[in-house]
Amino acid sequence: MSVVSISMPESLLGRIDEFADEHGYSGRSKVVREGTRTLLEEFQGRDIDGQKQMYTVTVVFEYCQPAVQQRLTGVRHEYDAIVSATTHAHVQDQYCMELFVLEGTTEALSGFVNTVRAVPDVKAVDYSITSFERDPIDQHIES
Repeated sequence: MSVVSISMPESLLGRIDEFADEHGYSGRSKVVREGTRTLLEEFQGRDIDGQKQMYTVTVVFEYCQPAVQQRLTGVRHEYDAIVSATTHAHVQDQYCMELFVLEGTTEALSGFVNTVRAVPDVKAVDYSITSFERDPIDQHIES
């Protein structure tokens, strides 16, 4: 197995160590490997014959960060073909929240999410997926 060096804030490293202890991991390397594997695999298996899906993507960043807002606007324009709606809100007087509603194939949607995740100073990116063409009962059972 290869050894790599990564940079991260001390607070994140502390959270990884706590997580490893609380969940019985042998160390931080195992946590990072599993997290990386999960991130790389999260969209695999969701694309069913190119069927359209709907995503809601929530992005959180610190208030008064015009560079982040500008980058997110650029991403929104880059993916204009799949962005159905956006809204902006202030949360806890400290954060901004950008909500995107997207409609398209898994490939296009995952490209959007990954591009947003790469924007510097974004604190959190979360999303949900809704398929249009499967029976809602089947969808509920699979999730």
